[in-house]
Amino acid sequence: MTTLKSKLHADLNAAIKERDELRSSTLRLTLAAITKEEVAGKEKRELSDDEVLKVITKESKKRREAAEAFAQGGRAEQAEREKAEGEVLAAYLPKQLTDEELSEIVTQAVAEARAAGAEGPRAMGAVMKIVNPKVAGLAEGGRVAAIVKRILAG
Repeated sequence: MTTLKSKLHADLNAAIKERDELRSSTLRLTLAAITKEEVAGKEKRELSDDEVLKVITKESKKRREAAEAFAQGGRAEQAEREKAEGEVLAAYLPKQLTDEELSEIVTQAVAEARAAGAEGPRAMGAVMKIVNPKVAGLAEGGRVAAIVKRILAG
């Protein structure tokens, strides 16, 4: 059985052979982040595919935020590079939910939370508790929260 981490290693080797500098450096940094996570605790351990996905998601988010920061700072070249690295990583992540799909899940959760008696500001937490497990890894927290707020506001 191939783990996600071994797939990253195989893809890194392929990228090096193809002299694909962008992919090889992106995968190298991501594997370093995975290794760092593996030795972070009291004892070294092998990350599960889910944990590796979390690391890739975090790395991907860093690239997106850096791209935005570079773009705002007028550094288009670096922004493009960060974006490109983010796209390399996106290939390893589950497809993100569309706004429509996300709105549908949130709408159901709002109904569930209200049925359970959650009202006002407390409803936000109740709805997030229902939504988060359903969208884990498929939508970013900030996006989810924004849609929850929008739907709760009616």
